[in-house]
Amino acid sequence: MYAKWIKRAMDILLSLIGLPFFLVLFLIIAPIQLITSGRPIFYNASRVGKNGKIFKMYKFRSMRNNAPDIRREDGSTYNSADDPRLTRFGKLLRETSLDETPQLLNVLIGNMSFIGPRPDLPDHLAVYTQQQRRKLDVLPGITGYAQATFRNGGSWEDRLECDAYYAEHLTFMMDVRVLWKTVKMVLLRKGIYTQEAAEIKETAPASEKEVAVSGKAQ
Repeated sequence: MYAKWIKRAMDILLSLIGLPFFLVLFLIIAPIQLITSGRPIFYNASRVGKNGKIFKMYKFRSMRNNAPDIRREDGSTYNSADDPRLTRFGKLLRETSLDETPQLLNVLIGNMSFIGPRPDLPDHLAVYTQQQRRKLDVLPGITGYAQATFRNGGSWEDRLECDAYYAEHLTFMMDVRVLWKTVKMVLLRKGIYTQEAAEIKETAPASEKEVAVSGKAQ
């Protein structure tokens, strides 16, 4: 009952309540974005949603335009405090997680939830194991069990394991637990960036595409 009906009703209610706060944030962030790094204000990323459906996930742009596509070799998003693709203002947005706030619109539309597995890129569909595909049984979220545990730390395999576990154990109390742990993680500023010195490879400019491949740093 909770997973099928109550959770979606709560998402709609909370996104409607949060919409005025998002509009205030937009009126503050948009002018700074335009002055410091120009257009576009938003970055619309193709992501995999429930049942493998592809959708556009909204974020405030945090990288410079035409940034090269840099990927970590374990299959996860490259994310570093010294990432040269980040704008100065974009780095602040990342560290405060404000870059994720436009996903409130995704929640209202219905292709995301406040809490659920973070959505991956479309090409990841080809590499999921059968167990990892369990994450596609539920709506992806702005935050999830893996983010509450690692935020941006942890390996991609660890995060996928957490995502599958969440999908199999989705309850109201699980969502409360994830929300509480996420708030603590953000307030304590833990796990903002990946921990290891990632071995990376640059590919063609992809304007913040944020996907993962094998490779060694040049």
